Amino acid sequence: MLTYEQYLSTKRFPALDGLRAIAALLVVVFHYGGPSWAVANGWIGVHLFFVLSGFLITTLALREEDRNGRISLADFYLRRAFRVLPVYFTVLGIVVVFTCLRGQYTSSGLSGAMPYFLTFTNEFAGNAPFGQSWTLGVEQKFYLVWPFLAFGIAALSFPKRLGLAIGLIALMIALIPVMPYAGAYSPIVIGCALAIGLHYRKGFAILRVFTHPAACFVLLAALVVLQIHVTDIATFFQDSGTVGGTTYAVVVALFMTSLIPRGPIAWLFSTPPMRFIGERSYSVYLLQGVAATVVALSIPQLGTHRTSTALAVTVVALAVSDVLYRWVELPMIEVGRKLVARRGPAPPHPTIREAGPALASG
Repeated sequence: MLTYEQYLSTKRFPALDGLRAIAALLVVVFHYGGPSWAVANGWIGVHLFFVLSGFLITTLALREEDRNGRISLADFYLRRAFRVLPVYFTVLGIVVVFTCLRGQYTSSGLSGAMPYFLTFTNEFAGNAPFGQSWTLGVEQKFYLVWPFLAFGIAALSFPKRLGLAIGLIALMIALIPVMPYAGAYSPIVIGCALAIGLHYRKGFAILRVFTHPAACFVLLAALVVLQIHVTDIATFFQDSGTVGGTTYAVVVALFMTSLIPRGPIAWLFSTPPMRFIGERSYSVYLLQGVAATVVALSIPQLGTHRTSTALAVTVVALAVSDVLYRWVELPMIEVGRKLVARRGPAPPHPTIREAGPALASG
C-alpha cells in the first residue's frame, strides 16, 4: 500500500486524466448516444468532474500552504482565470458565431442567455445553446468561496478544515429541496474533503486502506453498479437523487484514492489515449453541442441520437479540442504561471498543520 511520504511526494496523478476522460465520454454518450445508452446514466458524469475539481484544487492549495506557510488568494484566482476563462470564452465565441451564421442567435434563446454566460450564472440560463456550461457557473462560484473559507480567513488545523468541508457537504445536501443546483456543490466539496483527509497524516492513516491493490477493483465494481442503478436508487428513495448522487460522489472519491498508487487499473487510466482525451476533456465538454450540429449537418443520418452519433460527436469535438488545447489552453496557463511568478512568493505566516515537509505541487 502507499505510504504517507509517497503520497506527499507524488507530484502528478496521471490516472486521474483517464478518469476525466471517462467523465467527458459519459456526458457525450448521455447527450447523443440515444436510448440504448440510457442504462449508463451518463448524466452523472458531471459528478466525476466535480469531485476531481474539488480534490485537485484543494490538494494544490494545501501543498502551496506547506511550501509558503499560506496560500496567496490573488495568485490562486489569477491561475484559475488563465486556466478556465480563455477556453471558455473562445468556445462561447464559436457558439455565438456558429449560431449567428445559421440565423438562430435570437430564436435559439442564445441572445437571452448571454447575460448568464458572461457572468457565470450559467445554471440559470435555461434551455439555450451552450446549456451544458451550467457546470462552469457552479464551479466558478465554488472557486470564489471555498479557498477564502478554507485558506483565506485563518490558518486551520486538520479537524477544523475537515469539519468545515463536512459541514458544507451537509448544508448543500440540506438545501437541495429549496436551492437550485445545491446538490451540484456537495460532490465538489466531497473532493475537497478527500484532499484534506489525504494531506494530513491522521486522515491518510484512515484512507490508506483504499490504496491497497485490491481496493481499486472493488471500488471500480461498486462504481459501475452505482452508475447503472443510480436512477433506480433515486426512485426508491424518492429524494431527487440525494442518496444515490452523494453515495456515488463518495465512491468516486475513494476510487480516486485507489488510482494514486501504481496498479493495473491505474495503468489503464494512464495510457496515452486516456490521458490525451482527459487533457482535452474541458474543451470536449464545452464543444459537444457545436460538434453535434456539425455532425448532423455533414451527415444527416447521424442527426438521430445513437451510438454512432455519440462516436462522431466525440471525434469532432476531440479534434477541435486538440487545437484549443495546444493553441489556447496551454499557452494561457503558461501566461498565468509567469504572471504569478513575477508577483513573487506569498509572504509566509505561521500556520497550524500536520503535513510533512514542503513539497512541489504538480
